[in-house]
Amino acid sequence: MALPLLSLAILSSFVFAASASNHTWSGGGGGGGSIDQARLRLFLEETAWYNHLVLRPLALHFDSMPHALRTWLRNYIAGLIVYFLSGGLWCLYIYWWKPRIYFPNGGIPKPEPIWLQIKVSMKAMPLYTLLPTVSEYMVERGWTKCFPRISDVGFPTYIVLSLTYLVVVEFGIYWMHRGLHDIKPLYKLLHATHHIYNKQDTLSPFAGLAFHPIDGILQALPHVLALFVVPMHFFTHEFFLFLEGIWTTNIHDCIDGEVWPIMGAAYHTIHHTTYKHNYGHYTVWMDWMCGTLNEPARPKEA
Repeated sequence: MALPLLSLAILSSFVFAASASNHTWSGGGGGGGSIDQARLRLFLEETAWYNHLVLRPLALHFDSMPHALRTWLRNYIAGLIVYFLSGGLWCLYIYWWKPRIYFPNGGIPKPEPIWLQIKVSMKAMPLYTLLPTVSEYMVERGWTKCFPRISDVGFPTYIVLSLTYLVVVEFGIYWMHRGLHDIKPLYKLLHATHHIYNKQDTLSPFAGLAFHPIDGILQALPHVLALFVVPMHFFTHEFFLFLEGIWTTNIHDCIDGEVWPIMGAAYHTIHHTTYKHNYGHYTVWMDWMCGTLNEPARPKEA
């Protein structure tokens, strides 16, 4: 019990520090006071530009669509691009171009589990991309603490807020992920879909999004909930949210980058085999504080 309380205390101190460093910011955090309509127009213009950037080259006649539907379609297409580009290029590199370097003893997954992972991910993708769509909807209406321009707070404060946002997200994903294991009905109904891949020769970059759709949304939800706690630059939030697609590709490739304290693939492969360790996302700090860290074996130096 002491370690979860310690992690909560550290998280609270980060949020307090971010709030203190940002005391001059006057965003529309969903509380009292009038909402700055000019700021909200900036958000709307930004998301409309994103929609134009992605949909226009596809010759899609989207002008008659409601803005929210355009936003979802853009997020869906962007999600597909991120998934297949990051997963496909990485598979080509490690399985076909450099297999002797990364898999000298074999263990490259067969096509069957990879195709299954793609199938599961494609079924879930339309629902996954509802999350950034809802996030943008709330931002456009001033319900969150987002701000549109870095100049609104200044670059030093922007850095502090971005780091604090990542700490809050790490805290949230750890407990969400751990809860999906510890609460057995949730594991059986949701998370077990992902854990059928529990050996090196069944894990691949394409397993990164192979979740039950509700499971995938729950694990990404801290990115959105953090917007109600930490003032955050809107584009940076969007960037981190879609970076999840690339990050999950990385941690399911079974290749150990050995960059401490990053929660790399070696840690996550252990998670897929023991089911009770290494719940963290980007770093090992939450597992270290909460007693669930299992270090990968390293070859001894001669």
